[in-house]
Amino acid sequence: MINNKSKESSFTRILRGLIETGFIIFLFYSNLLMGEFDRTGNGQRKSFIWVLGDIFTTANFAIAIIAAIAGYFVFEFLRKKI
Repeated sequence: MINNKSKESSFTRILRGLIETGFIIFLFYSNLLMGEFDRTGNGQRKSFIWVLGDIFTTANFAIAIIAAIAGYFVFEFLRKKI
């Protein structure tokens, strides 16, 4: 018989991991967006659509995914340590 408690806890861990990595990705892209509208960015001179095209690239997405996964493991390590 399958233990429902362990199934729920693994589902909860997966859901928490997805939420945490998604939040890190959100912070990464919001930081890029704010940087485009800073004094030195091109966002003030060009359109908002251009800015979105500039920040949503394959390279930025790869960096965001790698940073989110690394951040998740760091937070899990700290969560278990503290």
